[in-house]
Amino acid sequence: MEKKVNFGLGIATGTEGLMYPIPYASVREVVDISILAEKLGFDSVWGNDHITTQQYVYDEFGQQPRYYAPLLTLAAIAEHTTTLKLATALLVIPFRNPAIVAKELSTLDHLSNGRLLVGVGLGAYREEFEAEFGDKAKDMVRGKLFDESISMIHRIFTEEKVSQTGTYFDLKNIQSFPKPVQSFFPFYFGGNSEKGLDRTVRYGRGWLPFDLTVDEIAAGVTKLREKCEAAGREYDIDVAPQFCISIGRTHEEACKKFEQSQVYKHTISLEQSTLKGKKASDYTERNLVGSPDEIIERIEAYRAAGVTTFSAMIFANNTIEDTREDMQFFSETVIAHYNK
Repeated sequence: MEKKVNFGLGIATGTEGLMYPIPYASVREVVDISILAEKLGFDSVWGNDHITTQQYVYDEFGQQPRYYAPLLTLAAIAEHTTTLKLATALLVIPFRNPAIVAKELSTLDHLSNGRLLVGVGLGAYREEFEAEFGDKAKDMVRGKLFDESISMIHRIFTEEKVSQTGTYFDLKNIQSFPKPVQSFFPFYFGGNSEKGLDRTVRYGRGWLPFDLTVDEIAAGVTKLREKCEAAGREYDIDVAPQFCISIGRTHEEACKKFEQSQVYKHTISLEQSTLKGKKASDYTERNLVGSPDEIIERIEAYRAAGVTTFSAMIFANNTIEDTREDMQFFSETVIAHYNK
């Protein structure tokens, strides 16, 4: 337990209409709350990635959410902070050409003096691929596209000249410089599947699952250790699950706040898709909910299971003003506890 525990804030680059109501935060407010996060002792901020409105979001709110480009937003945050890690949770790699995203990530790593962490994923909504690629989307296998892109980006980051022919992309003698500041580029892989763990061991510095219990995290860590040993890799994985958080002065206050939040409504909506088989009503077992003492107790249980970073914490608030207040309270009670 000697290892430092890191706390990350989920920022609203693409969460209006999903984890937050519409409206929640302008892009300038996202930058400002990130600056505040550094002042309050948070170690990182994590932005997610959407390119078009999901139909069910429009059906619920009757208006469009504001989705901001995560890498551009993080670049702005980099210019106003000095120690804060800049992260994505998650950047949807299949939205992008691998040569272009490699250039953008390397540039952002230089702009931030090596403070970049990049959580990557396949993308949760098929309709976003249909919006971007039209009829061609029906022939796209996102997992295969993702693996091909990550392989190419990894080679671009580590080799002088790269040629690689794939199903979706064809690189010919690409020479991309400068390479990132960080020689072992910090990819964090999302997902709770076997393939996600395999990708983490092969290419990643971190594992970035979502909505897992303490026991589920422990089981994942055991598998990661076994896979690292089989691959001949030292187990040096940053276990960085994403959590929703509701902090109150009492357990009852925290639960009431969570159940009134858009976060709760959203997790209920995912029970038939990405969270199939999990009950949103079990939120106290899968998130950080309660008084400061209760949250510290939960943190310790997750740390014992192998968690090293509490990434992309989404505060269960419906306004950015309430989020600021809860961040302050969390800093004064929980972060202060770990800084004694």
